[in-house]
Amino acid sequence: MPAIILLTAVTLLYAGYNLFVKLSGEHVPLDATTTIFATVCIQLAALTTSGLFWLYLMTRGDQVFALSSGSYFWAIVAGICIGGAEIGYLYLFGGVGLSKPMAASVAIPTIVSGTIVIAMLFSFLVLNEAISFTQILGACFIVGGIILMFIKGSGAATH
Repeated sequence: MPAIILLTAVTLLYAGYNLFVKLSGEHVPLDATTTIFATVCIQLAALTTSGLFWLYLMTRGDQVFALSSGSYFWAIVAGICIGGAEIGYLYLFGGVGLSKPMAASVAIPTIVSGTIVIAMLFSFLVLNEAISFTQILGACFIVGGIILMFIKGSGAATH
């Protein structure tokens, strides 16, 4: 049961991240040429949240903080990826360098569901995890859904 609660909390927090980045992008002035400071704000808020949790764990006194060098390396790579994604999100949602901002109803489902397909392929090809026919079929439906979101008249890239 604790895993289900944690999974639900992470899902809700990730959804909040996606939606609040969209709200941030909607407040980008039309004459802005970059959204980098909003990205820095996201990173500082994330660092503060992690720092507060670290302090909480420190006060408990029963934590082992030493990790392997691989843990740190891949965490840094993940941080680079999320930093780049945040920059891209704010450019998409702020419309910077685009003809107009992209709608959250198109961008977020495309990014999140595309992530599902990429994660499944990576899990199979790199991590050597087994995947079922049902998972493959689900991935095909996801790709089809992404394509449908960009068919004319679906509201793609509207604000």
